[in-house]
Amino acid sequence: MYTKQLPSSIQFFRKIFIIMLVLWFNLLSPSVHSQSKISRSEYIELYKDIAIQEMVVFNIPASITLAQGILESGSGNSRLATEANNHFGIKCHVGWEGESIKLDDDAPNECFRKYKNPNESYKDHSFFLSQRGRYAFLFDLEITDYKGWARGLKKAGYATNPQYASLLIKIIEENQLYKYDLMGGDYLAVNPYPNEIPEKQQGKYEAFAVAGNDRKVFTNNGKKFIFARKGDDFYKIADDLNVYNFQIWKYNDLSKKDNLKEGDMVYIEKKKNKSKSETYHYVKPGETMHSISQLYGMKLSKLYSYNRMKKGTSPRTNQMLWLQSKKPIK
Repeated sequence: MYTKQLPSSIQFFRKIFIIMLVLWFNLLSPSVHSQSKISRSEYIELYKDIAIQEMVVFNIPASITLAQGILESGSGNSRLATEANNHFGIKCHVGWEGESIKLDDDAPNECFRKYKNPNESYKDHSFFLSQRGRYAFLFDLEITDYKGWARGLKKAGYATNPQYASLLIKIIEENQLYKYDLMGGDYLAVNPYPNEIPEKQQGKYEAFAVAGNDRKVFTNNGKKFIFARKGDDFYKIADDLNVYNFQIWKYNDLSKKDNLKEGDMVYIEKKKNKSKSETYHYVKPGETMHSISQLYGMKLSKLYSYNRMKKGTSPRTNQMLWLQSKKPIK
């Protein structure tokens, strides 16, 4: 009899021990969790550099990026931030193909984007604002106009909280985040690539900032670009500029199988539909439709359309190409 009862008694005491262990852990866990939380000042110190870098590339004030990160993620301590590295409360939306997490927000069990690390969240935040038309008007504001950006984000519907703009402004002013909006020029201090601009382009463009790996950033037709270095590929450029590699070949009317040459103009945002500075261009020897579209910072498809040319057709030397049209041909 005794030998049959022994296993059940041991099992009983084991259950009691497990229950006590769980209760003990639950009692301790709040204090342990509170110790692991980071303060607002620690959060700023952790992410100010990437906020400045994103400002240099995308023209989003670093103060706004940091304030949104603080507000949306509870200074990096929210469940969305700790479990999904999502610091800006960005939901999945149509077209999102990455990982996700379900949380209750405006509605129960909503889909939010999940990232491998916080840097990806900061990068996606820049893409999210720069690639959606409803936020386009914000990029006409001065980089130091954090109040205009805060009110504009609320107006564009970034958040439903009626006090969203006021909360962002308060965070910026209490923590003096506006000082980071003036630090983009610090990236211009060192340039180990003095010959980065091709000789034929010398004097035509002036760098306004330097991004990762000391890459000079220029503008043409109102769009940012860099000059490719020897040995560059899409992945190197994407890594230095903290963007996705597919964006590089997409923005430049290329495929992932294409190669870059030293001195190529490589755009890091979508090109425009037409040239704002010139109406037409006479084709020089060796020029292609693609090289001309890069030269004027305009989409290759539009260049073909304006000139009634079939995609893939080569231009003739001395041919006049239209760079804009009042009524583009569809």
